[in-house]
Amino acid sequence: MVWKTLARHVISRAAPAQAADAALAKTLRARLEAAGQKKLGRALAIRHVPAGSCNGCELELRATQNLIHDLTQYGLSFTPSPRHADILLITGVAGVNMREAVLQARAAMPDPAFVVALGDCAVDGGVFKGSPAVAGGAEAFLPVDLVIAGCAPTPTQIIQGLLALLEAHGEGVREVVG
Repeated sequence: MVWKTLARHVISRAAPAQAADAALAKTLRARLEAAGQKKLGRALAIRHVPAGSCNGCELELRATQNLIHDLTQYGLSFTPSPRHADILLITGVAGVNMREAVLQARAAMPDPAFVVALGDCAVDGGVFKGSPAVAGGAEAFLPVDLVIAGCAPTPTQIIQGLLALLEAHGEGVREVVG
């Protein structure tokens, strides 16, 4: 009985609109390759620092690595070491106890380096704003080049935000996506 119900639900569900996502992915890939190669002449490495979050943003960030979004096709990859990173991506409320870890990660990065605040909590503390344990977002620690707002931003929004960062970097514009 349970299997019949499960099978009926899975079969009757509408398939996600992947044609639009595929077209968007193709456009994003072309723009990101052009912007990334123009700025640094090579692929970009991202160092992710979770600074105290509910893991919602981390789940969406990891979804950028799945077969549908495949961040590596855009010339972006994650690195465990800030010494090899071009982008410092911060998620979470940026708690007071994470201040030193975030600053050390940024200090270890070679220039040019970008700092990205991903999610509402990293922007201003989100629903935890005003708590004594929350510094008030990543910008309380260091200057942020890009804010990708949302709770939690979708993988497409994350990729679009990184693209906007690369395209706007030459002009010194701070982008807010979401």
